[in-house]
Amino acid sequence: MHAWSITGQTRGKNTLATYRFILERFAGRFGKRRIADITSEGVFSFLASCTEQSSQGTRYTWCSLLRAFFNHVIDRYQLNLRNPCDSPMIKKVFRPPRIGTRTVIDREAIDEVIYTTRNRRDRLLLELMARGGMRIGEVLKLKPEDIDGVKVTLWHPKSGSDREIVFIPRRVAERLRAFVSDQNLKAGDRIFSLTYNGARLAVRRAGKSLGIALRPHELRRYAATFASRSGVPLEVVSKVILRHKNLSTTQRYLGKVTDAEAMKWIDRIYD
Repeated sequence: MHAWSITGQTRGKNTLATYRFILERFAGRFGKRRIADITSEGVFSFLASCTEQSSQGTRYTWCSLLRAFFNHVIDRYQLNLRNPCDSPMIKKVFRPPRIGTRTVIDREAIDEVIYTTRNRRDRLLLELMARGGMRIGEVLKLKPEDIDGVKVTLWHPKSGSDREIVFIPRRVAERLRAFVSDQNLKAGDRIFSLTYNGARLAVRRAGKSLGIALRPHELRRYAATFASRSGVPLEVVSKVILRHKNLSTTQRYLGKVTDAEAMKWIDRIYD
């Protein structure tokens, strides 16, 4: 077989660990075969046996990572082969899970959580996620050298690209610069010296003070929903705020529109 390692891409530690686990299992069954000799039927049998008791989300993840591996090898070695994971049967059985409509916390509640958070560091954490749509892991990696006014550079983001750009509100940018200055941070220092669990607890603590069960990703989801309902085009929400590759992914982020909100928007349109 040509290769059993993923190279040339930067991915999260959890994703890489999953890659290695799946490829080790796959190599155990097919490692002595040539790529060209691996059939869709063989791949289907492998996936079915390994994910028999798993959720649809896990089944889809296994298939997606295995598909990415085949694409990587086919592209790298310029092989004239069809990806065996692209068979209709595999796409049908190992399809993405259905995701129900998510409830999004309203603006008043998010504002109150942010404004009543006394700790400057914790408030900035909340604002960068709720106002800038950033993931908690992205916030924790920030360094002063990544900040250029309202423009924030994210290095090696989840998408696998070298970098992405985030735009944050001017007032948040000013508070962030002031925090960096007051903490005497150098260009290469981490702005937030917290672990992931520490940051998650800070977010939970901020919500709990107002009786809200708050998790970091709900702040990112709020950023997208608030922007969408404020009239920002879906393409901007998707490509600029959330930095998704597909609009369908963004649409799953947006919260359910209540009857009251629907009536308000209709009245505003035809007022």
